Amino acid sequence: MEVRTPNRLPFHRLPVFPVLVVQLMVVLIAAAVCWQWRGSVSGYSGLCGGLIAWLPNVYFAHKAFRFSGARAAQAIVRSFYAGEAGKLILTAVLFALTFAGVKPLDALAVFSVFLLTQLVNWFSPLLTRTRLLRP
Repeated sequence: MEVRTPNRLPFHRLPVFPVLVVQLMVVLIAAAVCWQWRGSVSGYSGLCGGLIAWLPNVYFAHKAFRFSGARAAQAIVRSFYAGEAGKLILTAVLFALTFAGVKPLDALAVFSVFLLTQLVNWFSPLLTRTRLLRP
């Protein structure tokens, strides 16, 4: 059975796009706060930690929303699993590259901004609640 993708939305029209934008804003603001509060090493370390969380989420959103329609239900489920697996692998690779290649590094800033960016995912239903209530 061929999987069709009729009326595929552009990336900026996906339902998850506002969450990704808020995540990016949180990453940039948190990195700027780290830069001001604890110095330049903490600032770019925080930026690395935020990007470690944000880039895999962009990958997942692109992968998970590739298919649409009732006929593509199996392809949608497969793309969600593939997107989540890719997201986990990408996160691990980005952490490894950051800790191996970025010297000096403030580990507290990396993990703090990473966690803060992940919190946006956890509270995303609050961000999209008004969007879901609109007809």
